[in-house]
Amino acid sequence: MVCPRRTIPVNPPVPDLATVVANLQRQLLEQQQETNRLREQIAQMNQRPQVDEVPPPVHQAPPAYQVPPVVPPVPEVQPEIPRNAEIPMAPVGGQVNVQPVREDLLYERFRRMKAPEFEGPTDPIAADNWLIDIQVILDFMRLTEQEKVLCASFALRKDARHWWMTVQMRRDVLAMDWQDFVTEFRAMYYNAQILTAQQDEFTSLQQGSMTVIEAVQKFEQLARLCPELVPTEREKVRRMMKMFRTDISKQVSAGSSPPTLVSDCVSRAIRAEYWINRDKEARAQIFKARKEEKAVVKQTQPRQSSESNQKGQTSGPAQNSKQFGRNKRKGNFSAACGSS
Repeated sequence: MVCPRRTIPVNPPVPDLATVVANLQRQLLEQQQETNRLREQIAQMNQRPQVDEVPPPVHQAPPAYQVPPVVPPVPEVQPEIPRNAEIPMAPVGGQVNVQPVREDLLYERFRRMKAPEFEGPTDPIAADNWLIDIQVILDFMRLTEQEKVLCASFALRKDARHWWMTVQMRRDVLAMDWQDFVTEFRAMYYNAQILTAQQDEFTSLQQGSMTVIEAVQKFEQLARLCPELVPTEREKVRRMMKMFRTDISKQVSAGSSPPTLVSDCVSRAIRAEYWINRDKEARAQIFKARKEEKAVVKQTQPRQSSESNQKGQTSGPAQNSKQFGRNKRKGNFSAACGSS
């Protein structure tokens, strides 16, 4: 007796997703056709005259390969939005996927970030700081270029809002990218007259009574507005050394290797300022101690000076009585002259 050969089960190949979807669509189409055919038969049977005998229902078993019918999902009906822009999203597989932007949802996400508002000051430093802060938030949200423009326009208030309305009148803001927004923003708040004033302030900037950290912050703000004045790292270090006070710049440049990087220059200036302040505090304490010592010496004067003061005080009443008599005689004489 020959035993039947045992077949080793082989894992079926993984079906292709596109093939599965195509099969399901084909089966769904066949089911719809079968349903239409049954409806036509029922309609024909209803048109026939009624008879007493009712034919038994025909039961047809589905084929073995047939899968349960797939019910297509009901599309979600979204409310209409007054401003609905189509913005290209990130490319997938070399194709651009265009999806509508829900401005209400986008604004809600942006509002939760608590972005700073901009009212349109004339100070370019404040405008530059706002532009940097808003760009950090937009990059964190991972928005498209056009969505960045929409969110940035949400944060404009007062004069800045009026300026943005003029931009909307002369160009299509929905087609603007972030670089276009930055160009328009700088053209408005970084005009030539303001930049000239900032350049003059940058060239004449001095530390004065500011600390090193405060002076460096002011220097960096002006340097961002005047990049043509500090084209290289060496030129930036040179201007920063010129800005510091003389006592600090001397200690920073002392030694065989002067600083060539801004970070090195700033760290040296902070250390120099620390030791200069320590020296000033030590001198102030010495001066205070000497002043207190002089006060103690004045309180403990020799006895001779105290005795001489006492003698002067004892002779004081006699002299006072003599002076009183003189004043009395002068008063009588003046009274007699007045009566005559």
